[in-house]
Amino acid sequence: MGRKVLVLAEVKDGNLRNVSYEAIAAAKTVSEGGEVVGVLLGESVRNLAEGLIHYGADRVVVVENDKLSNYSSDGFSQAFIAVVNEEDPEAIIFGHTSLGKDLSPKVASKLDAGLISDVIDVEVAGDNVFFTRPIYSGKAFEKKIVTDGIIFATVRPNNIAPLDKDESRSGDVSTLEVEIKDLRTIIKEVVRKASEGVDLSEAKVVVAGGRGVKSADGFKPLQELADVLGGAVGASRGACDAGFCDYSLQIGQTGKVVTPDLYIACGISGAIQHLAGMSNSKVIVAINKDPEANIFKVADYGIVGDLFEVVPLLTEEFKKLKVNA
Repeated sequence: MGRKVLVLAEVKDGNLRNVSYEAIAAAKTVSEGGEVVGVLLGESVRNLAEGLIHYGADRVVVVENDKLSNYSSDGFSQAFIAVVNEEDPEAIIFGHTSLGKDLSPKVASKLDAGLISDVIDVEVAGDNVFFTRPIYSGKAFEKKIVTDGIIFATVRPNNIAPLDKDESRSGDVSTLEVEIKDLRTIIKEVVRKASEGVDLSEAKVVVAGGRGVKSADGFKPLQELADVLGGAVGASRGACDAGFCDYSLQIGQTGKVVTPDLYIACGISGAIQHLAGMSNSKVIVAINKDPEANIFKVADYGIVGDLFEVVPLLTEEFKKLKVNA
């Protein structure tokens, strides 16, 4: 039976994002023994093709153009649809990232295809591929199938495990020439406001602060803890609104949705909008002075105390564990 599945690989700072490998793993399930084709779009990205093959892609199609050096929905949609027209796939998988959320509806519209977004699990039963996605801010889940046309889905980062890396795998890497024209938007400069280091949306550990951090300086002990754990710092909307940190760190219904292995909530009350962005984390630790805080209802472990006392203690203990490991 087998299906040909296209996977859009995402590149950040010259490297493949981890969600690219997760999308390949989802595509393997969807393909049912068919062909998984990675798609690389950019200015100089051909050198990354081998990495996609090592993680399960059967071959890779590369579109290189100086107009693809920075992401734009116009440029990337032209390039990707050219690949679709060349390959004629039965299915398409993107990551449910800022890029994926922006590009996938545009591509789906041009292909007259349905789109299942924010998928956290993929399974095959009979003739159907079932996609599981959260609804009602993560309080319930639904399973969806595509009944007609191209199967098109975006997968949420940190939910579908990538396949084991196999450096012995080999596959064809081809180049497709695409003319990118009539761009309505030209990016002249990219100003990065996000913190350097681990990507928040893909981090395995997230240390998040709320209004309880009290100030921008209040995030410093959280950053120290995140650094020790190899994680990223996030924030509630309350902390962002108060000017303690940039909105690029916001987690919640109107911010980023994260699913780390460990989520440490510091001084966060647990408003429903924030819970929508982190409640599917594998282990949740809450630190709050208020024993009645709503965050404790979803936490696996709760610490009632002053975060400015508790967080440095945790940091020191984790440092000891790392030294003795």
